[in-house]
Formats: sequence, structure tokens, C-alpha cells
Amino acid sequence: MTTRLEVLVRCQDAARTYGQGPAAVVAVHGATCQVRAGDRIAITGPSGSGKSTLLHLMAALEQPTAGEVTWPGLTEGSVAGQVGVVFQGPSLIPALDVAENAALPLVLAGVPEERARRRALDSLALVAADDLADKLPEELSGGQAQRVAIARVLALRPRLVLADEPTGQLDRATGQHIIDVLLATADEIGAALVVTTHDPTIAQRLGERWAMHEGRLHPATEPHQRTSAVAPQGDPS
Repeated sequence: MTTRLEVLVRCQDAARTYGQGPAAVVAVHGATCQVRAGDRIAITGPSGSGKSTLLHLMAALEQPTAGEVTWPGLTEGSVAGQVGVVFQGPSLIPALDVAENAALPLVLAGVPEERARRRALDSLALVAADDLADKLPEELSGGQAQRVAIARVLALRPRLVLADEPTGQLDRATGQHIIDVLLATADEIGAALVVTTHDPTIAQRLGERWAMHEGRLHPATEPHQRTSAVAPQGDPS
């Protein structure tokens, strides 16, 4: 049984450097942190501060060049299926309709197509986007497209959701709605949630806030009181 204190991912002096020699760029300097089951964490900082790189390390999309990243609370060998990533900006495949986009990770994981579609439709319903199932990405507003991207992640039922600037290209009202959706659906599936953002009003919606500056992570010493989620009420965009 999952407990509130179970550690899903742990970074121990994890660093990521791109390039070598004088041209080397250190994106993350020795970050030490952990994400537990049930956590709601905002990682704040300006563009280029290393937020996205840290998220990619947690998702095993990149490997640390120093230190280590481990997933003690996840089943060994299946990190990809238990960690879902919501990327910044458009990430839907133009040639596929909404239901096909949401089902794609399941199909790639070997889930039969009919079952994958049912799970995709269930996930679209969680983010109030099931009425968009037959639409193509070009027919969606920015807020609708981001909700579909979230549904695609949720279809896998991950234990940890990592959202990289999910509101960065949206207006303020739509951005707040996307955070409503992320909080509500993370509660629904019992997933921990980590969101990177440079917007303090978004960060305030999550229970704990960490700051990054020039690749250095400064986790909060004490978590803030967890903010309750607001159920999706439709897209204001």
C-alpha cells in the first residue's frame, strides 16, 4: 500500500552538464531532493535556471553526469510507465485525432487498441475533454490541447506526474484552469505532482515550493499546507 512518506524519486547530488571543456554548460549543480507519494510541488525560477533539466532527470529522460537519481518507490525497470511527463508547449501528433493521441502511449506499450481507446476516453473524461475525442489537434484551443496532453499522460495511470511549464504558453485564466485539472486528476489517480513554473500565482496553488537559480536547487525546508484541488469545470479559452 502506498503511504504518504513513500519516496518515489530521489536525487542525490545529481548534476547535468552539457558539452566539455571551456564550452561546458552546467544546467543542474548537485541537486539533492526527493518526491514522496502524495506530494504537490512547484519548482520555480526564471527561464534557463535548470527547472526543465531537473524534471527530465526525475523522469529518466536524461542521465546525470554526476551524482545519482533513483526511484525507490517505483517498480524496478518500469520507471517509464510509472512517471508521466506533460511537456511545455504543443506535443500532440497532428495526424491523429484526440482519442488516438491520448491512446498512443498505451498502444506503444503493447495495450490492445480497443482497450487503449477505452482507457484514453476515460482519461479524456477526467479532464473534461471527452467531447473532443474526434477532433484533430489543429481544431483545438491552447487550453484544450494542453488538457488532451494531460489526458495522454493520465491514461498510463502514473504514480508520479511531472509537468514542465504546462501553463507557459497560455493566458492567465486558462493557465489557472490547467492547474485545476492537474491537481484534480492527480488526486483522482493518486499520483504525486511536480510542476515547473516561473509564475508565482501558479506556484502558490501547490503545497510545497522549491526554487532554482542558475542551476542550483533550493528546496523548501518545510512544506506549505497542501492546496485542495478544484474539479475541472470546462475550458475558459
